[in-house]
This record gives sequence, C-alpha cells and structure tokens, in this order.
Amino acid sequence: MRPFLPIILLIAGAAQAQEVEDPLSIQAGHDLYMVFCQSCHGAEARGDGPFAEVLKEAPPDLTRLSERNGGRFPVARATRQIDGRDPLPGHGGEMPIFGPVFDSDFGALSAQSGQPVLTSQSITDLIHWLETIQVAG
Repeated sequence: MRPFLPIILLIAGAAQAQEVEDPLSIQAGHDLYMVFCQSCHGAEARGDGPFAEVLKEAPPDLTRLSERNGGRFPVARATRQIDGRDPLPGHGGEMPIFGPVFDSDFGALSAQSGQPVLTSQSITDLIHWLETIQVAG
C-alpha cells in the first residue's frame, strides 16, 4: 500500500491548494456559467433563466445552495451533479451532463469532510464561482 501514498498525498495537496480563493479560477467559473448554465438558471443564478418556464421542473436558485445545506456549500454534491456522477431529475429528464463537455485538465476540490473530490479544472472553476455567490438566509 505504500506505493500509493505519494499519489494520495498529491491528491490531498491539490485539493487543499484549490481552496485558496483564486480570482482567475472564479472568473473562469463565471464565464463557463454564462455560456452553459445561465439560460436555465438565470444570469444571477436564481433559477429564472429564459428557458426556466418551459422546463418540467424549475431550476434551483443556485445562490442558496449553502443555505439549503446547513450553511455550508455542498462541494461534493454540486460537483457530482454538474459532472454527471449524480444526475438530477428534471428538465423533462436529467440535467445535462457537462463532465464530458469540459476540459480534461485535472481539478480537485475538498468536500465538507475534507475528502478530495476529483473533477475537471472547468468544473472546479465553476464550483469556486458558485461558492462566491452564496447568500445568507
């Protein structure tokens, strides 16, 4: 098991490094959101995009993810829903799975438990941006 220790340490270090607020990552996340997400979730991520009214289920207000999760941003759950590991019902089917659309560069986040969440850098950027738009109840 010792040969895996360097890999585990590398992953854990990458996840911790991603916790630092990186303005370029946050801006990249916002840019991705405006291209891929705002048509359903709205320009301000409140679930009121131009396509929202034609969907079977209303898109959620993404500014209240932390509020609906006991005051902590649900990094792992949000990541899994965006990249398709935990598909969302709605939209007359599943939410579009963006994992294969975004680049394949490595990205890492830390779940609430501290466990690393591995995904693409694009989704990492999007999660960083979503964390910055959370509002208090």
